[in-house]
Amino acid sequence: MSKNISEESKTSTIAAGVEIVGEIKANGNIRIDGTVKGNITLTGKLVVVNTGVIEGDVKCKNANIAGKFDGKINVEETLTLHETANLHGDIVTDKLVVENGAVFTGTCNMDRKGSSSQPSQSK
Repeated sequence: MSKNISEESKTSTIAAGVEIVGEIKANGNIRIDGTVKGNITLTGKLVVVNTGVIEGDVKCKNANIAGKFDGKINVEETLTLHETANLHGDIVTDKLVVENGAVFTGTCNMDRKGSSSQPSQSK
């Protein structure tokens, strides 16, 4: 019996000790244990563990950050900053979760998709 695996369920890993300099574009998810110096564009989820470092801009569907991030991050759905996260830069996301101990320096714009810009009026 064959099993269909969607592109978004695949995860690529950048191991600890690996440094990539350049632009990364991927269908699916990426886990970063090492260092990326450059921009990342994903259709899926970005996971940066506590040893991971990103210096660049990111666009993705969801993100969990526990390492260091320096740049602009644009997350379509939910960005989670874990207690060991150290993020310096600008955030654009629909939902933001910040655990106690996380460090964030920069700006944050939470863009609620589908929400009306006008307040509802009661009659």
